[in-house]
Amino acid sequence: MAKGIITKLMDRGYGFIKSEDEDFFFHSSVLEGVEFNSLNEGQEVEFEKGQGRDGRPAAVKVRLLETQASNDDGGNGDGDGGS
Repeated sequence: MAKGIITKLMDRGYGFIKSEDEDFFFHSSVLEGVEFNSLNEGQEVEFEKGQGRDGRPAAVKVRLLETQASNDDGGNGDGDGGS
């Protein structure tokens, strides 16, 4: 799977991913294990390279990298709950 960073999210349910070699369009329907509304620009994702209806590069089977998905659960070490 290829890796990249979300560079732009649009209100209509699509966005763009920048990888090492090119930019990829993605639609919310190709997301796996994450909701479109929970994504943020700058997040790292992995995906399979595909082709859009217009022939341009498109990302399919897009999902957050596991390290980012698990970091959302861990918190920032705000403390261990005081007495």
